Amino acid sequence: MLRYLPMIVGAICIYYWFKTRRHDSVIASGNPRQSARSTRLGLLPVTQLNKELAARPEPELLAALTAARSGDWRPVADLFAGTGTDWERRSLYAEILSGIAAADDSWLADWEKARHDDPDAALVRARATVRQAWRIRGDHSASRTSRKQFEGFHHTLARSREDIARAAALNPQDPTPYITEIWTALGLGYPHADMDQLWAEITARAPHHFEAHFSALQYWCAKWRGSDELAHAFAARAAADAPLGSLMSAFPLIAWFEAHLNKTVKSSAYRRPELTSLVDAALADAAAAPDDHPRLAELRHLLAYFLSQQGRHDAALEQFRLVDGYVNALPWAYHDERYYGAIREATVRKARPSDTSESARPDSS
Repeated sequence: MLRYLPMIVGAICIYYWFKTRRHDSVIASGNPRQSARSTRLGLLPVTQLNKELAARPEPELLAALTAARSGDWRPVADLFAGTGTDWERRSLYAEILSGIAAADDSWLADWEKARHDDPDAALVRARATVRQAWRIRGDHSASRTSRKQFEGFHHTLARSREDIARAAALNPQDPTPYITEIWTALGLGYPHADMDQLWAEITARAPHHFEAHFSALQYWCAKWRGSDELAHAFAARAAADAPLGSLMSAFPLIAWFEAHLNKTVKSSAYRRPELTSLVDAALADAAAAPDDHPRLAELRHLLAYFLSQQGRHDAALEQFRLVDGYVNALPWAYHDERYYGAIREATVRKARPSDTSESARPDSS
């Protein structure tokens, strides 16, 4: 029997090598076939995933989106009026509604005409101007961006500073105009000292604001105005100083992801103790956060990815099921919905059955 042992070991190695290669090819192709188990779990086909949002919108937000697309500003105004000093929700609404205004601002112009000094309209205008600038630039690298695009980009960003200043003056307590300016700072290349001053304005108003930290982390990344070291340091400070449930634990994970973007990463790197500890901290943060935190889904998307990469498939599947249907979040935003579907499907295949009825119905895939 012993003489056959090398052959048996070799066969096992070949099997697992082939299985890994097959998994990798599915991920690379980005065109996974949805399993019967995924369907039983209620997970949506890739073709039905929403690429505009990170989570299911609240009814009020959905009504405002529908109204804005039809040219009616009043439900949008009502939406913002209801936010009060909920800066996290206010910035999310501004982000989403400004995307519509950047493409067609006729409803926003009507709002401004009807209520000239409305701080909410001014905020959406400032955000829309910045969004328009980035639309002009496009998503390609600098080498694939034309001079005309760069000129329009820089001109529009420079103009956005006036809109931002007006929005800030109309609502001095609101950190959202200053958060908006981070993307102006990033595009125009504000010096670090100017970014520090801008950050002081934000943290004086909202010290643990999720979108503010997300935007600032992009500024400090090596691909923009910082370095891997500066980005990691910024993220570590954010997490260290924050109360549990504030979702600040997302940023060390984002900093790690950004530092490894477009690099070949061995699967063992995801399982290193330091990264596992960061994921565990993020899990605790998500569990402590209010269920209606407007950015909770974005942390869950990150967790689904990292848990899957760490081979913690049961926990990853739980996160996927909580956010499924919406893919406008990291890391999927750097790829597409098919990449999300591939990682999700790999997780589903490897996770244990969640209940007796599921285990009694074998996966037909």
